[in-house]
Amino acid sequence: MATPTAIAALNASVYTPGDQMLLTVTYADADTKPLTVTIVVTDAQGNSSAPVRVSAIIDPLALTVTDDSGRTWTRVSDNGAVAVYRAVA
Repeated sequence: MATPTAIAALNASVYTPGDQMLLTVTYADADTKPLTVTIVVTDAQGNSSAPVRVSAIIDPLALTVTDDSGRTWTRVSDNGAVAVYRAVA
């Protein structure tokens, strides 16, 4: 099993209280396995539907963001590879 990787960056290095803080996390896992299931329906006469595909991820990743001040970080977006979180300084 591969170990997940993550790189994180804040939008600034110094904040004034009340400033918006944006944290961008780029993450991956080399052994996450995408799975595609294809379905075709065929009737008794041999007529078949168009293929329908559905996807899933085996071994999905979960992100947890905390800091040592107890600040609440809210997820703004996450596409499965890059996540953005927001908090107030």
